[in-house]
Amino acid sequence: MNLRSTLDFLLYDWLQAESLNQRPRFSDHSRETFDAVFDTCERIAREKYAPFNRLVDTQEPHFDGEKVILPQATHDAQKAYAESGMLSAAQDYDMGGMQLPYTVEAAANAFFAMASVSIGSGMLTTGNANLLMVHGNALQKEVFAKNEFSGRFSGTMCLSEPQAGSSLSDVTTRAVPDGADFEAEPLGARYRLKGNKMWISSGEHELTDNIIHLVLAKIPGPDGKLIAGTRGISLFIVPKKLVNAKGELTGARNDVALAGLNHKLGWRGTTNTLLNFGEGKYPVDGQPGAVGYLVGKPHEGLRCMFHMMNEARIGVGMAATMLGMAGYHASLDYAKNRPQGRPIGPGGKDAAQAQIRIIEHADVRRMLLAQKSYCEGALALELYCARLVDEQHTGDPSAADDARMLLEVLTPIAKSWPSEWCLEANSLAIQVHGGYGYTRDFSVEQYWRDNRLNMIHEGTHGIQAMDLLGRKVLMEGGRGLALLAARMQATIDKAAGVAELKSHAQALGKAWQAVTRATQAAWATGKPQDALANAVPYMQAFGHTVLAWIWLDVACASLDQGATHSIAARRGIQGASAYFYAYELPKITAWLGAVESRNLLCANLPEEAF
Repeated sequence: MNLRSTLDFLLYDWLQAESLNQRPRFSDHSRETFDAVFDTCERIAREKYAPFNRLVDTQEPHFDGEKVILPQATHDAQKAYAESGMLSAAQDYDMGGMQLPYTVEAAANAFFAMASVSIGSGMLTTGNANLLMVHGNALQKEVFAKNEFSGRFSGTMCLSEPQAGSSLSDVTTRAVPDGADFEAEPLGARYRLKGNKMWISSGEHELTDNIIHLVLAKIPGPDGKLIAGTRGISLFIVPKKLVNAKGELTGARNDVALAGLNHKLGWRGTTNTLLNFGEGKYPVDGQPGAVGYLVGKPHEGLRCMFHMMNEARIGVGMAATMLGMAGYHASLDYAKNRPQGRPIGPGGKDAAQAQIRIIEHADVRRMLLAQKSYCEGALALELYCARLVDEQHTGDPSAADDARMLLEVLTPIAKSWPSEWCLEANSLAIQVHGGYGYTRDFSVEQYWRDNRLNMIHEGTHGIQAMDLLGRKVLMEGGRGLALLAARMQATIDKAAGVAELKSHAQALGKAWQAVTRATQAAWATGKPQDALANAVPYMQAFGHTVLAWIWLDVACASLDQGATHSIAARRGIQGASAYFYAYELPKITAWLGAVESRNLLCANLPEEAF
């Protein structure tokens, strides 16, 4: 199936997304309006993104001493995206939104991620504005969020620092009250910030009238010292250009300066920056210090910021998925058209016979089927999580709380699994192309380079693993695990009565039992160092089991007599599901072995042994 037909099947035949229109918030919509959104996004992605994916990779952002220069194609693409309304797609009508389900928004954004993730769309801007809609005051929503939703402003999140990386406890950026009446400012309590932030995507450009930075910083205690750890962290709006209470630019530049551009392996079309806050390059009112407005309450910055982080993690998972999908489609097309080799008969190869296309070789089919199982499975996972977001926000209280808890458990998987296995899909796409895949004459090498970032940003692979095993599976007495187990069991019961799927149902049941045993064994001593030493193998096994469940549920839907997809598409789903159960799910035995035995080899090997 192509991307559109795959999305149609997953959304309408599997997730029953059309039923969301029965809820008051989405009652103005129908499948026709959903399809119209997809038509628009697919067209923009095809016309404004895909043709320029290689261009933005080779014409990297550069700083001319005053501003960052990006290709005109990036300006055109970002303008078209903003005009499509996708930045505010899920927002209320009075915020300029369409009140679309997040499930539909996520599916629509898949077209852009597949066409050119390097150009980017609006993930950070939308996430920034969504955070302000939850935690900002009324004027912050009107001045900053609303202008971000319209595309007039863009947004970032500024967490990491050069000396701290992912360790937010070691943040040293300071924020001090700006004058005696600092709390009287209508845009929020006004502070002056000083510090440095690293790895800031889209931190400097000329694509929008203003850039709204959300910055984590510490407010000094009564003794003037920063509070140790994460307890002292607060969140601030720090605009690149100062604005008034009407959202108008005042003409003054805030004290935020570009210190340098990071030159990346991939995602080269998007600026990635080191920013200096409050170094005095652009003093405000003659004083150094970047002006920032407090979001929420003091010392609750992390709680606010994780609203954006969790959303971004699902976005990263979708980006990784669609990069894998782009490579799969490219290698599938190549395999169908590249002649090489001859069939092997009873007497071996006959050189007199005509060459066959490489898709006719069993090993090439293995590589294609692996890609299909990774990428289409990951897409189903991301859309399932998006559907949970809609359930959390518009379902009845009990269903909404269950969705919240399931999202807590599944978010580390939604981010980490595609970033690892759709990257592997990109590697296989290169392999299908052979030597050509290793050249820049074909797109698959860029897809791999772009995708390699996704195991790192918005929380590295190891951080996701510790979050899963160290927090999420333990939350509320393991309630998230129980909810997930119940949904898996429902799928197992459904598939057990289908001859083609019975063995898969049995295998999934055994796999989940193994994950449950390993979870208990990991924490048997009660010592975090024992459990977390093998957090990544645990997450790999957990993720593969979740994907096996997703594939089994999708396979059940494909056998429904009411499904609208073709016989060939059904065979593809059955084949990808069978591949996952035959080749992928058995891997969890090795991963869980280290977890269950609490193997401390890696943790205890002395440094000099390396």
